[in-house]
Amino acid sequence: MRALVIAPQPFFTPRGTPFSVYYRTMVMAEQGVDIDLLTYGQGADVELPNTRIIRIPSFGFLGSVKTGPSVLKLFLDIFMVIWTVALLVRHRYDVVHAHEEAVFFCRFLKPLFRFKLVYDMHSSLPQQLENFQFTESKLIKKIFTWLEDGSIEAADAIITICPDLSDYVRSRIGDDPRHLLIENSIFDPVRLAKRKGESVVSDAIPEVPEGHPIVIYAGTFETYQGLDLLLSGFKRVISEQPEARLLMVGGAPEQVENYTAMARELGLGNAVIFTGRVPPDVARALNRRADVLTSPRSAGTNTPLKIYEQLASGKPLVATRIHSHTQVLDDRVAFLVEPTADGLSEGILQALSHPRDAQERASAAKVLYETDYSRAAYTVKMSRLLELLA
Repeated sequence: MRALVIAPQPFFTPRGTPFSVYYRTMVMAEQGVDIDLLTYGQGADVELPNTRIIRIPSFGFLGSVKTGPSVLKLFLDIFMVIWTVALLVRHRYDVVHAHEEAVFFCRFLKPLFRFKLVYDMHSSLPQQLENFQFTESKLIKKIFTWLEDGSIEAADAIITICPDLSDYVRSRIGDDPRHLLIENSIFDPVRLAKRKGESVVSDAIPEVPEGHPIVIYAGTFETYQGLDLLLSGFKRVISEQPEARLLMVGGAPEQVENYTAMARELGLGNAVIFTGRVPPDVARALNRRADVLTSPRSAGTNTPLKIYEQLASGKPLVATRIHSHTQVLDDRVAFLVEPTADGLSEGILQALSHPRDAQERASAAKVLYETDYSRAAYTVKMSRLLELLA
């Protein structure tokens, strides 16, 4: 089988690494699929078996591609269409695996080039227009809804990444066998392709205070992550456990500056340590030193990728009781709390003060991960996709 994977996003940049594209491609390639991967010009190449990475021009002078809908993405997608048509003319593909909005133009190319179409649905695009406040136009939202519904109907397979999206698709097509729920649940190390003459430099791991209970947040610093609630809640944590330290891993420089100022205003002093952005392997090394992991997200419906790593970590997890989390988590595997400062402080204190309970939940979380979300479980789900396409 030969496949064209189309990923309209910056492929492996510090801002918004598309792990779903990487792991989908890697597992398909391991199962014998020959793949051309078409993506934006920005980013670093990675080592993938049986895969050729093809990039449109980077247009770096226009700035970096941000998360969510943008005018820059619309501009770049024009070139994605041109490159896609050129590849389809030159090569015979059995399957086109379109991520996100790439499906909108691929569905119209499908009858011309007679390939099977996979719609890899990371989110509902009409919902994204609202969530990122991209436009108030009802007409544009209706157009995107029409494109999305038509793409679901036209696709030979639809992949959703979380139960919420799965329910969304089922509301449109029912229990259709074309629809598969395949969570972004694996996190094998990503190997960047070495450039000629490039030496390997190991990434330094930021220092973690010795002799202190360590609470860690690792992820993006967007407002929906609830970091203001986490910082406010941690003020109560250190009032009861002064030795506790909060390690905040991630964030662009301006975001780190804003939250550092917030921590200062709250009087947290040296109790909070900001590392800035670090590579994924460094973030994992830091998580291994944690006594408690946190996911304080205050909004959203898609399950965060980091939840699966946290389940597998063997560390106690404190997470907010919102739909984004409860699709995967329950009180058996995590300390679920209200999405408030008081809720988060109570959960962290409970996890730190009751180590036996904390370890029981962490152990149950690890079993859940191995059973439902591990590399082996993910490979089985991807095998079902390939069987459907065959």
